[in-house]
Amino acid sequence: MPTRPEPSQPDDSRVLEPVRVLRPRRTDALAELFREFEEDARGRAARESRGYEFPTVSRPHSGPEPETQELPPVATGERYASSRVRDSGRRRRRAAVAIAVTAAALGGFAAALLLAGGKESAEAQAPAPSATAPAAPAEPPTEAAPTEPDPDPDGPGTLREGDNGPEVTDLQQRLLRIPNVYENGSTGGEYDARLTEAVARFQVWYGIRGDESGVYGNDTRQSLESRTSGD
Repeated sequence: MPTRPEPSQPDDSRVLEPVRVLRPRRTDALAELFREFEEDARGRAARESRGYEFPTVSRPHSGPEPETQELPPVATGERYASSRVRDSGRRRRRAAVAIAVTAAALGGFAAALLLAGGKESAEAQAPAPSATAPAAPAEPPTEAAPTEPDPDPDGPGTLREGDNGPEVTDLQQRLLRIPNVYENGSTGGEYDARLTEAVARFQVWYGIRGDESGVYGNDTRQSLESRTSGD
């Protein structure tokens, strides 16, 4: 640790001067700006006094300037008060409408609950059907009316394959009298396939068209009987 010198002894050490820190202030920059502005103004005045003309700077013309739109006037005084009254009235009407809609929805829901409850209570109070109640008498079944057979398109008394009896025998005997129609045919009374071919052959040879092919109908009967009645 250094010791302080005696008062009688000279101090040969270097004297330290205090360090001064200079900080720029905002006012200094503003003062410098004003100073430059004053110097430019003085120089401009001196040049004008000597007859110096400053060049004019032409700005590029970009067409007609657009029309400016005026801002809406600011509501003040009574106008501002009236606008506030209108806004408050609108809010009140909206609130009233919302309340009315909510009340209507709640009323409808309550009415539906009351109707459902009333229906259930009515069903509960209704007497149950008695198990011993007499049953309604059953209606007797109606008898179906007998259906009449459809009339034969070839006329009544028509004979076809599968029939038998004396009428078939009479047909066989008459066909034997027609040449080359039913030669050596049977007369046993059975309407078989051979007899069907003989009837169809007779119909073709003699131009009979009113009956089905191979079926002994009215037209075929009349034609055959007319040709064998005198034999």
